[in-house]
Amino acid sequence: MTHPTANRTVLISGASVAGPALALWLHRYGFVPTVVERAPELRTGGYKVDIRGTAVEVCRRMGVLDAIRAGSTDMAGGSYVDAKGRTVGEMPAEIFGGRVEGDDEIMRGDLARILYERTRDDVEYLFGDSIAALDDDGGGVDVTFESGTRRRFDLVVGADGMHSNTRRLVFGEDERFERYLGAYISIFTAPNRLGLTRWETYHARPDKLICVYSAAGEQAHTAKNCFVFASPEQLSYDHRDTAHQKRLLADAFAGDDWEIPRLIADAADAEDFYLDAIALIEMDRWSSGRVVLLGDAAHCASPASGQGTGLALTGAYVLAGELAAANGDHRTAFDAYERVMRPGVELNQRFAAGFVKEMTLSSRWKIALRMAMVRTLPRTPWKNLVAKKIRDDIQRAAHAVPVKEYRVPVREYEPGRAAPTVSA
Repeated sequence: MTHPTANRTVLISGASVAGPALALWLHRYGFVPTVVERAPELRTGGYKVDIRGTAVEVCRRMGVLDAIRAGSTDMAGGSYVDAKGRTVGEMPAEIFGGRVEGDDEIMRGDLARILYERTRDDVEYLFGDSIAALDDDGGGVDVTFESGTRRRFDLVVGADGMHSNTRRLVFGEDERFERYLGAYISIFTAPNRLGLTRWETYHARPDKLICVYSAAGEQAHTAKNCFVFASPEQLSYDHRDTAHQKRLLADAFAGDDWEIPRLIADAADAEDFYLDAIALIEMDRWSSGRVVLLGDAAHCASPASGQGTGLALTGAYVLAGELAAANGDHRTAFDAYERVMRPGVELNQRFAAGFVKEMTLSSRWKIALRMAMVRTLPRTPWKNLVAKKIRDDIQRAAHAVPVKEYRVPVREYEPGRAAPTVSA
């Protein structure tokens, strides 16, 4: 097997999806990746995420597609309900998700676990630590960790999310790159108060949307709650102050009826509570010297795109492939990585910017119009055309980054064993 001629040691910040996916590919190409993660252990919470388009083929090449299929949410469909809990209309999962044959859906935590298990025997993981300082002297990067440890790496990759610590250290504060789209999203696990099984229930109010679902494999007594609300101004809070974020969510939905009071009360006890702005990360360049950004750290497309995980998986494939094809020449590889990824990223970001207003309809008449469509669509002769239009728009975004072939020797993953060890 051909090894890279330079820049073999790579520090990756972030052990969610993009980081372990990159580590898997780098290891197979003969690099030596190390993953550092601030959390004390693997984060297993999170929402359901789509695997479709280019990401399906990338997962097949990674050797994880069968595991994803086995962990599928296997959702049957969803319904919209009014303020009294009455069903307004129902749709099968294919229309709700805009999926085609081959696409799938899995809980984010399950996907993170699959990637970690595929890499833990061959990749060094540093949990409970984070990067405190970076010094790129042109020949390598001296890294100081928050634990006080100091090490030197050939390259550093920031795969640490929308509020990337790596990006802040190298490029500047979030405000320089974040484009707020006018809404917030909150997700948490709570008791399954609606008694759902492989089903999701939506309730819309002016400037707000609530979704509750319970997927296959979930404990029968739990459900995921998702709250989206418009806000003309960005809220001020500490991203690590969960108690304050819970108060902000409660204030946003104070006085609302349906099941909202009970669901908001459940948020107070949720251990996996998440709240953040629906926003894009837009940068002129994703690399500086020997440091490069990946996934949401480089180009967050927000939950409104539905493609964040797909872009992360595809980006990991492309970045590793370009580094291998360039024999470790980071300048050539980083430039090529951007050329391949950027057009698809920008298409998905435009899609998200347009769709976020559809998530938070601004008036009761707009909601009534939406409910009328949901109620009558299954009985209309043009239902297949409407479903096709939804699928086509989503699939165009999912295939926006093509599958590039890298003519570089790599040992394929063999089911039943860890990723192959490559000697130094």
